[in-house]
Amino acid sequence: MRVGYMRVSTDGERQVLDLQRDALLQAGVDERHLFEDHASGSRDDRAGLTKALAFVRPGDCLVVWKLDRLGRSMPHLIATVNGLKDRNVAFRSLTEQMDTTTPQGELLFHVFGALAQLGSPQGLCAKPRKPAQTKNMGPAATRAGDARVLSWSRVAKQIRLLPSL
Repeated sequence: MRVGYMRVSTDGERQVLDLQRDALLQAGVDERHLFEDHASGSRDDRAGLTKALAFVRPGDCLVVWKLDRLGRSMPHLIATVNGLKDRNVAFRSLTEQMDTTTPQGELLFHVFGALAQLGSPQGLCAKPRKPAQTKNMGPAATRAGDARVLSWSRVAKQIRLLPSL
């Protein structure tokens, strides 16, 4: 069974769950198996995530629209997905096309885990800095904030380009 989890950071009109809900339903998640939160991804007390993790059973698959919906820190993501794996629950992220039931998805997850061991201070979800943000920060800040910053989608794209395992 596919179980969906979705999250927005605020309750305001700027962020709504519609896009995530539509994607999860299209991916085969039953409306009755959707869990949601209106809270920051860095918070540990997300009731919807707690309910989703308690609801999944061995053989199920937890599905999210995007990795950063599950959590903003790499250690939290790895701990959560490893916890699911220990319980024989698969994990799938639609945007990054990560599916731990496939060899490519498992490899992608391990690549993320290895990168997390490097301890990037900004994290892999960091967005490149805008020129205005780096104006008074010097050349090192520009290098750290340019297109060379890793993102979930860039790493996932490179993994998908690998030949099938």
